[in-house]
Amino acid sequence: EGTVQEQNHWVVKNTMPEITSSVKFDNVAREWRCKWSADNDKASLNAAQAALDDVLADVSAVEGVSSVQRIVCGGCLDFKVVTKLSAAAFGDWEKAGFAPEEAFLSKLKGVAGISAVETQTYTLEEIKMNKKQIQKAQEAKEKKKAEAPEEKKAEDPAKKLKKVIKEGGKRGVEIEGAADMGGLQFFCTSVDEPEGDIELLKKSVEAMNEKSDPTEEERKGGSGHIGKMVFSAGGEQLAIVAYVPEDKIDKCDSKEWLETVLKTTPSKDWKVVESTKGFSVAVVPTDADNGVFPLKIKEPLIPEANNFLRKLGLFPDHDDDDSDEMVFGDDDFPS
Repeated sequence: EGTVQEQNHWVVKNTMPEITSSVKFDNVAREWRCKWSADNDKASLNAAQAALDDVLADVSAVEGVSSVQRIVCGGCLDFKVVTKLSAAAFGDWEKAGFAPEEAFLSKLKGVAGISAVETQTYTLEEIKMNKKQIQKAQEAKEKKKAEAPEEKKAEDPAKKLKKVIKEGGKRGVEIEGAADMGGLQFFCTSVDEPEGDIELLKKSVEAMNEKSDPTEEERKGGSGHIGKMVFSAGGEQLAIVAYVPEDKIDKCDSKEWLETVLKTTPSKDWKVVESTKGFSVAVVPTDADNGVFPLKIKEPLIPEANNFLRKLGLFPDHDDDDSDEMVFGDDDFPS
C-alpha cells in the first residue's frame, strides 16, 4: 500500500496529467477493502455494510467526489469501497486524512470475521466511448487496415511446383539455344520461382535438363548436356545448384566448383547440403548484421562461377570482363 500511495501522491501533487504519453488521467480513487467470513450466516458482511452506512453520507460529501462504489465478491469474500474524485481535489482530501477513512477502518477491524483490512490509491477513468467516438474509432481502424500491406498468403504447393517446372523448362530451352550459338559446355544463370527453396530449385534444374520433345507445341528442357550453376534468391537464403553432365565429370567436379564460388561470398555460414561429382546443392543464409542478402550477393557469384570454368578451359576466355554479365549473367533471359 505504502509504495502505491506514495507514487500516486507524487503524481497528484505535481499535477501531472499523464503516467506515460498514452496513459493519462483526471481522476484518482481511494479504495478501502477487507475480507469477510461466511460464518454465522455472513454476519461479518452485514457488519461491514453497517459500518459503511454510518460513513456513507460523510464520504459522499467530500469536495470533488464523483462516485462512491461498493464491490462485494461472494467467491473471494472481498468487501470494497471505492471513492473516486478529481485529481485536483485529491490532495485536499489526502491532507484531511481521507476522512472518514480512519473511523470506517476502525469499525471494520473490530468486527469478528473481518480480516485483511487495507487501503490503496490508484487512478480511475471512465473510458467507455460514446456513439460518435465508436464510429470514429471504427473508421480509423478500417482505414489503417486498408492501408496496411496485405500479408502474402502461402501459395498452394501444387500450383507453386507447376510454376517452378514451367520456368525451369523454359529456361532449359533458352540455355540450349544460347549454348549452341556460343559453343558453350557450361552456363550460369538464376531462376525466380523457387525463391531460395532447395527442393524447388532442384525441381527447376530437373526441368531444365529434361529431354526435349520436338513434337510438342511448346518445347521445354533440352539442356541436360550442358553443365550449369543455377541460383535462386529468397528472403531467408540463397540456394545454389551445381550440375555437371556425366560426360564432363572428369573435367569438373560439381562440389569443388560450388565451394570455390562460395568462398568468395562475405558469408561464413554457407554450407554444401548435398553433393556428388555431378550434382551439388548449397545454401547461403541471410545475415543482415554482416550485410549478407541473397539478392545482393547473387550477382557477383555468376562471374566467379564462370572464372572457375575458364581456368579449366571450359568457358570462353573474353578480353572484356563485362561480357559475362551481358551475355551469360542472371538477366540474360526474360522471366
